[in-house]
Order: sequence, then structure tokens, then C-alpha cells
Amino acid sequence: MLKDTSRARLVGAWCVAVIVIGACGVIAGAGVTVGNGALLLVTCLVPPAVILLAWRGAPPATVAELLYAVDRSSQDARP
Repeated sequence: MLKDTSRARLVGAWCVAVIVIGACGVIAGAGVTVGNGALLLVTCLVPPAVILLAWRGAPPATVAELLYAVDRSSQDARP
């Protein structure tokens, strides 16, 4: 499921989810204070930052993959 999802889309979905939850809280009558605003901001920004830092590109090639690629190229060069 996450193979087809980009990092930007996942981070955007997280931010939208937090904003929707905050809006539902305001509609339900929750008090909006500086502390609650700071907590909402941290809740919205920290997990996407962790995702962006931890989610890298493709994993590096293994030794077996490297050896196979070298072996295949030498076999292709043989007459």
C-alpha cells in the first residue's frame, strides 16, 4: 500500500488529518488556547518531519546483486 504513496502525499494527508481533528475539537467546544495551539502545531509537524528524514529512496544494492550484475555483464561480452 505504501509503495505507491509518495512522501509528499503522506505528509499532506497527515497534516490534513490533524487539521480536521482540530476543527472537530473546536466545533465540539474545546477551548483554543496558546498551549493547545502549540500542541497542535507540534503534533502536526513532528511526525511528518520524522517521515521525511527516515524515509529514504531505494535500498542500496546487496553484494549478491552486485556480483550477479558483474557476472551477467561478463557473460554477455563472451562470443
